[in-house]
Amino acid sequence: MAEAPGPTAQRGMSVEELLALPVAFSLDVSNRALAVGRTKGFDLARRGEYPVPLIKIGNTYRVSRASLLDLLGVADNSEAAAVAPAAASSEQTTQPA
Repeated sequence: MAEAPGPTAQRGMSVEELLALPVAFSLDVSNRALAVGRTKGFDLARRGEYPVPLIKIGNTYRVSRASLLDLLGVADNSEAAAVAPAAASSEQTTQPA
């Protein structure tokens, strides 16, 4: 009888984990979010067939959070939340005395 996979074998990411990602991150992190194995992910990247645009820096691949969230259909409300307070403060009205 096979044992259940341990916590290190977790595939995919929750929405909370996705939204907590930095602006750009490694291909390994993206592979985990997409539930793609490491070998398959790097093979797709090498062939130019990775499902999101990649940023190549030297021998390293990076993935932007915006591209990954867009592919997965997850709304990134952190940008809207950062803009909303600024917009609200500029829309203050003065009341006549």
